[in-house]
Amino acid sequence: ASDIERFLAAFCTRREAVVEAARKLLSDEQAPRRQKLLADLIHNLNENILAEDREQDKKWFEGLESRFKNKSSYMRYSCESRIRSYMKEVSSFTSSVHPTARDAYKRIIDLMSDKLKSVKYNGCYFDRREEEAVRLCTTEGWFSCQGPFDRDDCPCKHSINPYSNRESRILFSTWNLDHIIEKKRAVVPELAEAVKTRDGREVNWEYFYQLLFTVDNLKLVHIACHKKTNHNLSCDKTKIYRKRKQNHKIS
Repeated sequence: ASDIERFLAAFCTRREAVVEAARKLLSDEQAPRRQKLLADLIHNLNENILAEDREQDKKWFEGLESRFKNKSSYMRYSCESRIRSYMKEVSSFTSSVHPTARDAYKRIIDLMSDKLKSVKYNGCYFDRREEEAVRLCTTEGWFSCQGPFDRDDCPCKHSINPYSNRESRILFSTWNLDHIIEKKRAVVPELAEAVKTRDGREVNWEYFYQLLFTVDNLKLVHIACHKKTNHNLSCDKTKIYRKRKQNHKIS
């Protein structure tokens, strides 16, 4: 093993001793940079990551409603809230849809809403108890930044565990579920236009649903990797319409 591996192993096996030594150093330290390093070390080594219930980690739940009995239920709620907010934006666009297409647009919203309810607003993305295939974190609750919309990975290797402590839980709220093909600039206007110009064709609402609410088009990104510039990406024109089916007709 390398020196750094032995160093990290010592940290894990002698955590309490390291914390105590760091506290003693911090009490006499005057240099801000060294203070920050020691404070972060103490903070990180004191995490209660594996605790799940409120009684096991009361500090984590400070400021949260009493209805949240465990960490995973709150994290699910956190993800659901983000997805619900996207649905509200899609719905609020109704007034901008051409009057002749508004009813059809509303019917698509209803179909999307029903689908979201059936999958519990994809709260599984933030729930560490879920199957690996549907969650965005490890079993311990570690999330990794997936990088800017125009990159395959995160150049800074950002990571966070909102299950670890209250501060990380709060910081995680600044991470963004970023739409690769932008929701406001591209997806929603394209959906409205598709409904308006369908001319007897059936709008493929499930394609738009995937772009708006699923990881097919969502990337979890650290605030520093969230580029707010125009992505200049558009919907796939070949997927906007589909052959008519007997069910769920949009006419």
